[in-house]
Amino acid sequence: MINFHYETDFSLENEKLYAETISRVIISENNDEGEINFIFCDDDYLLEINQKYLDHDTYTDIISFDYSEGKILQGDIFISIERVKENAKTYQVTFEKELRRVIVHGILHYCGYKDKSEDDVALMRSKEDEKIKMFHVEQ
Repeated sequence: MINFHYETDFSLENEKLYAETISRVIISENNDEGEINFIFCDDDYLLEINQKYLDHDTYTDIISFDYSEGKILQGDIFISIERVKENAKTYQVTFEKELRRVIVHGILHYCGYKDKSEDDVALMRSKEDEKIKMFHVEQ
C-alpha cells in the first residue's frame, strides 16, 4: 500500500495517479508492493533526520529508510519539497517532473539500484528516465 503524509503545506494533486504509477514501477522491476510511506516535508525537517539518523549535516532532497523483505518493498521515503523546487530550477525542469524523478529514485533504491559510483549514477538516471515515463496517461 502506498501512503502519502504531509509535514508541510504541500499536497499531491492526484494521490491516486501517483500511487498507481508507483505500483507499476514496482511491478516493472519484478517486485511486490508492501507498505511504502512518502512523507513530504521541508528542508529543516529532513535536515534533522539526516543529522539524527545518518550523521550528515547537509540538506538533501530525499532520504529513504528501506524495510523491504526479499521482493516485498517497504519503507519510509522522506522528500523535501523545498529541495525539489530548487532542483527543478537548477535542472530547468518543471517541479512536477523533478518530484516524479525523486519519487521514482526512492523506489529504485528499494529495488536495489545504487548511486555511489559514476556507473551506478548513470544506471540510476537511465532507470529514472524510463520510469518517469510511466506517469504519462493517455487521454
